[in-house]
Amino acid sequence: MTIIQAVAAPFRHSRKERLKRNEVVYFLAFDRKWMSIEEANTLIRIASERGLVKMEGDMVTPLFDPGSVEIPIGFRPQVSVITEDDPVEELVARIASETGATPGSIIADMNRLIKDSFDGTINPEAAVVIIARNHRVAFSDLVERLTAHLLQGLNKRPEDEKKKS
Repeated sequence: MTIIQAVAAPFRHSRKERLKRNEVVYFLAFDRKWMSIEEANTLIRIASERGLVKMEGDMVTPLFDPGSVEIPIGFRPQVSVITEDDPVEELVARIASETGATPGSIIADMNRLIKDSFDGTINPEAAVVIIARNHRVAFSDLVERLTAHLLQGLNKRPEDEKKKS
């Protein structure tokens, strides 16, 4: 889920619907110091390839509502968002492809499900599986990767880091 959060963050921060590519890069690389300039540009490219943003010249426009994306306090995207495939993102893309919806609308549905139906007590991996089932989209080939992704995220929870300190 962190790629969505990383992409949404500059738009939420600036409260703008469109940003110049260099504004997004500046936010990610210099303002937040989350990644290098090269990694920020790679993030924009991957987001465009996955249908999360639309590139029009030098302008970046999210194809989802950045306001619907939860960005926790202290959020910092992992570098893995630009190096490895995220099974949640893959299933979101699959659902969008098979239903004709945009990835952003599927993510918004997922966030609503997490927040409204489960009071924030389920993880994105579980929520996207529920949405896939509701739309009768096959996901059995992703179960193992989704489970590993979930467990990896649970092992890196901020609460656990605070307890170690």
